[in-house]
Amino acid sequence: MAFTTGSERIEEFRVENDLLTDVDGTLPAPVLSTPGMISMMEYAAARLVRDQLPPGHATVGFEVCIKHVGGVPEGTTCTVTARLRDVVDERKLHFDVEVRAGERTIGVGTHERRVVPVTRAA
Repeated sequence: MAFTTGSERIEEFRVENDLLTDVDGTLPAPVLSTPGMISMMEYAAARLVRDQLPPGHATVGFEVCIKHVGGVPEGTTCTVTARLRDVVDERKLHFDVEVRAGERTIGVGTHERRVVPVTRAA
Protein backbone atom coordinates (compact mmCIF):
# COMPACT_ATOMS: atom_id res chain seq x y z
CA MET A 1 0.00 0.00 0.00
CA ALA A 2 1.23 3.44 -0.85
CA PHE A 3 -0.84 6.18 0.73
CA THR A 4 0.02 9.78 -0.12
CA THR A 5 0.42 11.81 3.05
CA GLY A 6 -0.59 15.42 2.59
CA SER A 7 -3.24 14.51 0.04
CA GLU A 8 -6.69 15.94 0.64
CA ARG A 9 -10.27 15.60 -0.49
CA ILE A 10 -12.88 18.35 -0.41
CA GLU A 11 -16.55 17.46 -0.66
CA GLU A 12 -19.51 19.81 -0.78
CA PHE A 13 -22.74 18.93 1.00
CA ARG A 14 -26.08 20.48 1.82
CA VAL A 15 -27.33 20.52 5.41
CA GLU A 16 -30.56 18.52 5.14
CA ASN A 17 -32.37 15.28 6.02
CA ASP A 18 -30.37 12.94 8.31
CA LEU A 19 -27.72 15.62 8.94
CA LEU A 20 -30.21 17.74 10.92
CA THR A 21 -31.31 18.02 14.53
CA ASP A 22 -33.60 20.29 16.48
CA VAL A 23 -32.33 18.75 19.73
CA ASP A 24 -35.66 17.03 20.42
CA GLY A 25 -37.65 20.18 19.77
CA THR A 26 -35.56 22.49 21.94
CA LEU A 27 -34.34 24.58 18.99
CA PRO A 28 -36.65 26.81 16.93
CA ALA A 29 -35.28 25.44 13.63
CA PRO A 30 -33.21 22.42 12.52
CA VAL A 31 -29.42 22.79 12.38
CA LEU A 32 -26.43 20.62 11.40
CA SER A 33 -26.07 17.95 14.08
CA THR A 34 -22.73 16.98 15.53
CA PRO A 35 -23.19 13.32 14.48
CA GLY A 36 -24.14 14.51 10.97
CA MET A 37 -21.04 16.68 10.76
CA ILE A 38 -18.82 13.81 11.94
CA SER A 39 -20.46 11.52 9.37
CA MET A 40 -19.45 13.90 6.58
CA MET A 41 -15.89 14.07 7.96
CA GLU A 42 -15.63 10.27 8.00
CA TYR A 43 -17.10 10.07 4.50
CA ALA A 44 -14.49 12.47 3.07
CA ALA A 45 -11.62 10.62 4.79
CA ALA A 46 -12.81 7.21 3.56
CA ARG A 47 -13.24 8.51 0.01
CA LEU A 48 -9.78 10.10 0.06
CA VAL A 49 -7.99 6.75 0.44
CA ARG A 50 -10.51 4.36 -1.14
CA ASP A 51 -8.75 4.17 -4.51
CA GLN A 52 -5.37 3.51 -2.84
CA LEU A 53 -6.54 0.39 -1.00
CA PRO A 54 -5.47 -3.06 -2.14
CA PRO A 55 -8.22 -5.36 -3.44
CA GLY A 56 -10.29 -6.92 -0.68
CA HIS A 57 -9.63 -4.13 1.82
CA ALA A 58 -11.60 -1.21 3.25
CA THR A 59 -11.14 1.32 6.02
CA VAL A 60 -13.10 1.61 9.24
CA GLY A 61 -13.22 4.64 11.49
CA PHE A 62 -12.30 4.08 15.10
CA GLU A 63 -11.52 7.47 16.61
CA VAL A 64 -12.75 11.03 16.25
CA CYS A 65 -11.62 14.06 18.19
CA ILE A 66 -13.86 16.86 16.95
CA LYS A 67 -14.88 20.32 18.08
CA HIS A 68 -18.23 21.57 16.75
CA VAL A 69 -17.60 25.31 16.97
CA GLY A 70 -20.33 26.88 14.83
CA GLY A 71 -23.92 26.29 13.86
CA VAL A 72 -25.53 26.27 10.43
CA PRO A 73 -29.23 26.09 9.59
CA GLU A 74 -31.02 23.68 7.30
CA GLY A 75 -30.26 24.27 3.62
CA THR A 76 -26.74 25.64 4.11
CA THR A 77 -24.07 24.46 1.69
CA CYS A 78 -20.90 23.39 3.50
CA THR A 79 -17.56 21.91 2.52
CA VAL A 80 -15.75 19.14 4.32
CA THR A 81 -11.99 18.67 3.94
CA ALA A 82 -10.07 15.54 4.91
CA ARG A 83 -6.27 15.65 4.75
CA LEU A 84 -4.15 12.52 5.28
CA ARG A 85 -1.63 13.64 7.89
CA ASP A 86 0.16 10.41 8.77
CA VAL A 87 0.27 6.67 8.03
CA VAL A 88 1.58 4.20 10.62
CA ASP A 89 2.39 0.57 9.81
CA GLU A 90 0.65 0.93 6.42
CA ARG A 91 -2.72 0.46 8.12
CA LYS A 92 -3.27 3.26 10.65
CA LEU A 93 -4.44 6.40 8.87
CA HIS A 94 -4.54 9.76 10.66
CA PHE A 95 -6.56 12.60 9.12
CA ASP A 96 -7.09 16.27 9.84
CA VAL A 97 -10.73 17.14 9.13
CA GLU A 98 -12.68 20.37 8.88
CA VAL A 99 -16.17 21.55 7.94
CA ARG A 100 -16.70 25.11 6.72
CA ALA A 101 -19.65 27.21 5.64
CA GLY A 102 -18.04 29.80 3.40
CA GLU A 103 -15.30 31.45 5.47
CA ARG A 104 -16.68 30.22 8.81
CA THR A 105 -15.28 27.13 10.51
CA ILE A 106 -18.10 24.90 11.72
CA GLY A 107 -16.10 21.90 12.94
CA VAL A 108 -12.47 20.90 13.17
CA GLY A 109 -10.46 17.99 14.50
CA THR A 110 -8.82 14.66 13.77
CA HIS A 111 -10.08 11.29 12.61
CA GLU A 112 -8.36 7.91 12.53
CA ARG A 113 -9.17 4.95 10.31
CA ARG A 114 -7.73 1.44 10.01
CA VAL A 115 -7.21 -0.63 6.87
CA VAL A 116 -8.97 -3.96 7.30
CA PRO A 117 -9.56 -7.00 5.07
CA VAL A 118 -13.12 -7.35 3.88
CA THR A 119 -14.78 -10.74 3.68
CA ARG A 120 -18.28 -11.17 2.36
CA ALA A 121 -20.73 -13.54 4.00
CA ALA A 122 -22.08 -16.23 1.69
